[in-house]
Amino acid sequence: MHGSIHPAFHDKQRIQNIMLIIYYNPGCSKSRAALELTQQFAAQHQLALDVVDYQKTPLSLAQLTELHQLLQSEQAVSVLEMTRDNEELFSTLALKDASDTVLLNALAAHPQLLQRPIVRFHQRAVIARPPELVNQILHAD
Repeated sequence: MHGSIHPAFHDKQRIQNIMLIIYYNPGCSKSRAALELTQQFAAQHQLALDVVDYQKTPLSLAQLTELHQLLQSEQAVSVLEMTRDNEELFSTLALKDASDTVLLNALAAHPQLLQRPIVRFHQRAVIARPPELVNQILHAD
């Protein structure tokens, strides 16, 4: 099964209809591995899967804030941990000691700084690094 890639980002109603979302970068091997696990789960459970290349379809500040809240409750992830601090742009923008607000705004403005892959299932989310961490939310309950 292949997930559909939506050029237009989802609104609140669409998020409620699509229970399984992966934010990924097709050039990243960990993203592709997490996508494969997520696609298998979606096929087995006949779920709609929204595959979002977040660099082509960036998340808004509001979406990033909501995603952070889900990640924080699931994995105690800080906004800094949502950020790819190994990117040159991270240093260029001097984000090492930035506030959460500054970091979230940087993620909205520069989607390449978002850690990947992130899988969202219902009201839970996980940074799937390593990809097998996706099972933490897919097979819970």
